[in-house]
Amino acid sequence: MMRSPLFLAFALAIGTAGSLLSTDAAAQSTRAVRATAEASMVLTGNIDVAADGAVTGLVLDQRASIAPAIAAFVDGTIRKWQFEPTLVDGKPVAKHAPLRVRLLGRPGADGNTEVRMTSVDFSEYDEKATDAVTANQMRPPRYPEAAFRVGAQGEVMLLVKVERDGAVADVVAEQVNMGVVAPEHAMKKMRDMLAKASISEARKWTFTPPTSGEDKGLAFWTVRVPVTFALSETGSRQPPSPYGRWQAYIPGPRQQAPWRTTGDAAQVGSDLLPAGGVYMVDGATRGLRLLTPLAEQ
Repeated sequence: MMRSPLFLAFALAIGTAGSLLSTDAAAQSTRAVRATAEASMVLTGNIDVAADGAVTGLVLDQRASIAPAIAAFVDGTIRKWQFEPTLVDGKPVAKHAPLRVRLLGRPGADGNTEVRMTSVDFSEYDEKATDAVTANQMRPPRYPEAAFRVGAQGEVMLLVKVERDGAVADVVAEQVNMGVVAPEHAMKKMRDMLAKASISEARKWTFTPPTSGEDKGLAFWTVRVPVTFALSETGSRQPPSPYGRWQAYIPGPRQQAPWRTTGDAAQVGSDLLPAGGVYMVDGATRGLRLLTPLAEQ
């Protein structure tokens, strides 16, 4: 549990988020949404894991930009983690991997702010990989004009069904997480606008199927592709907000892809995939597998 300076950052993140207030009813609806919102901070870095699955090293990016109390909390949490050993030719080996974690902050009953780690991801996209689906032609979607005008910001996580020729057979918006606070009906409208723009463009994408590895013979492949819509203070489109800052975070409902019937063990951390990549969902296990439940930390 963290003290009041973090609560101030949380209050600023939620309080200054965009809103579409026009009536008292809308104001009340916005307050209801804000009451369920949390402040989010995404931190990145690298982690070293020994052959037995214990953490031996951790480096956080831009550590000087992170509040010391937050950095200490992340250090103390991660160094206790235990991973499933990584096997190469049947033998456990040490592993160096990228790291992304999401922290959420919420004011507690005692006036302090509760901070917890809610998701983690170790994915790395290799555009030259031959054992996974990679990008071929993937033009990013245009910012919907109506969404741009009202300041809608968020991230759309797409699930894409890729055919054996690399064409898109189907696509759904698995989840749309918003970075602004507004009345619930307006939030739904903004999510729909961002999702439709992403899906429309994604149907035109083409991919390069795997030519090696365990998954090359599959009838089709499912990949996740994150699409970010963000605005600068001047209203122009830009990359995500400055590193180490708390931002409003309102996760949307999750949608299941109709072509997928198996359980999805890759759900955890799927809202942290690095932008610009294509990430396999089914098939061979990739990357580190954390054994320590985040809920116990």
